[in-house]
Amino acid sequence: MAKATQFLIIIILLLLTLTAPVQPAGPCKTDSCHPSRGPRVRFPFRLRGRQPARCGYPGFNLRCNSRNQTILTLPRSGDFIVRHIDYKASAVYIGDTGFCLPGRALNFSVASSPFDATYLESFGILNCSDGLTDDVRMGNYYVVLPCLTTRNNTVVAVAEDFPDELVPPPCRRAGNVSVPPWTFSEFYWGSMGPEENFELRWSRPACGRCESRAGRCGFKEDSGFEVGCSKSSGLPRGAKYAVIIGGGVPGLLCMIGLTCYACRKIKLGRQQRGLDNELPMTTFGGQLIFRANTGLDVSTIESYPKTVLGQSRRLPNPNDNTCSICLSDYQPQETVKSIPECNHYFHANCIDEWLKLNGTCPLCRNSPESSSTTPTSSTSSSPSPSSTTSDPQ
Repeated sequence: MAKATQFLIIIILLLLTLTAPVQPAGPCKTDSCHPSRGPRVRFPFRLRGRQPARCGYPGFNLRCNSRNQTILTLPRSGDFIVRHIDYKASAVYIGDTGFCLPGRALNFSVASSPFDATYLESFGILNCSDGLTDDVRMGNYYVVLPCLTTRNNTVVAVAEDFPDELVPPPCRRAGNVSVPPWTFSEFYWGSMGPEENFELRWSRPACGRCESRAGRCGFKEDSGFEVGCSKSSGLPRGAKYAVIIGGGVPGLLCMIGLTCYACRKIKLGRQQRGLDNELPMTTFGGQLIFRANTGLDVSTIESYPKTVLGQSRRLPNPNDNTCSICLSDYQPQETVKSIPECNHYFHANCIDEWLKLNGTCPLCRNSPESSSTTPTSSTSSSPSPSSTTSDPQ
């Protein structure tokens, strides 16, 4: 049992070592401006002042403002809040720091930046003086922009091809804008809110395929701009804990059960084999001769006294509470049998089978002096004597 316990401890330590959460090594580990919200920043982006310059691609610099928001600065359009980064799709979603993205759309540009606004949607902007009421008919093809609307002026967005003849008298066309998707298109469905975003994409560096394969994009060397894909640094912390709890604990319990079962079988096998598995030896004429194992005859075995246990399972020896052959505890109403010469008790069925093959007591290895041994093949059946009952309480 001691060796089995040591083996089990080694397996537990190995399991905990293999499943322990691993943090990405090196200075380019993933970072964020806020511990619980906001995008996780890694290559090709980097947080200035928090990640080294070689952790990001040129033009992908981000920073944290005083409110722990992640900020992207476009050279021609100013600062935007980074709400989400989709590394697999090579897309970044940005919103207005003042929660009025439609106002930023009037002068929006991605020029001089590494981002593309390939998928653009065009809209017309109308300024309507005080007088735009519900009875003014423009169909269902316009929506009011609250963050640009004042008490004396209402700003609405319409389709780019909205006919001029349908523009009501209180309104005049201020111009058309072309913006990335996700902003004005949402207004038409009545879902305008402070979380509206522009979608920007990038094509260089091409990291989408690497990210889709659970890899990690980055520079191949300490100098130059050649990008490669390395193996991911591991599962997220939460996923690793889920693996430990969902797989490690049941596996550990299963291993403990198998180890205990194996130890029990080994002990039972040793108990049953005992010393009688060693062939008895004698000498004859100066030569070593092996004798075949013999058991007791059936009449001798049946002559040993039987006892039916009561509720307290009390026996003369208080330590006799387990059958040393099958290693099971005695239960009330079970029949036990004792060997008169040594007064050791066993299950009746267990000791009967034992004595047919072995002429010695399983515990003390003493041979019953009053019985003769015969080969097992010569056994014959005989009536069993009456049983007695121990502790009938």
